[in-house]
Amino acid sequence: MHLNPRSKFLLLIGVFVVPVVAAYLAYFGWRPAGHTNYGDLLQVAPLQHTRGTTSAGAPFDLQALRGKWVMVLIGPAACDANCARLLYLMRQTRIAQGKEQPRIERLWVLTDAGAPEAALLGEHAGLHVWRPDVLAFVEQFPAADDRAGHIYLVDPLGNLMLRFPAVPDAKRMMKDLKLLLKASQIG
Repeated sequence: MHLNPRSKFLLLIGVFVVPVVAAYLAYFGWRPAGHTNYGDLLQVAPLQHTRGTTSAGAPFDLQALRGKWVMVLIGPAACDANCARLLYLMRQTRIAQGKEQPRIERLWVLTDAGAPEAALLGEHAGLHVWRPDVLAFVEQFPAADDRAGHIYLVDPLGNLMLRFPAVPDAKRMMKDLKLLLKASQIG
């Protein structure tokens, strides 16, 4: 194909002008659709006061869960319908991760002296039910109104990092966790 001098000149101008115009549009207007996480990112901070006891009364330090991603639910031992729904969601979210399940633990932090129903615990094999020695542990979990309405995520280094909305969308929550597991070099 033979180009005349005018075509060569216009092609040469196009080679230099098109990238400048594209950069201008990208900077001032057009934004590609990016990924945003579903859960609320929190100020990453290591959890303090991690000593406590299991629901059976055995001593248990949450440091034993380091190296794992931990989904946390906080609330009283008397589990209402919302609590049961969140425990179910935590279980199903973990199961949905397939071969990555061993990287995830579930923790129910009890805020009172009550005992959870045995039938409920039977539905959630592998769930850690734990009561902190110091209630200041619970205050580390920020919430606008009720901590018991949220599922929190602790990273493998023991840092509180994410809070899911009070009425979480299961699919979006599972997607967030899947992306974190995929990107994580630890845990």
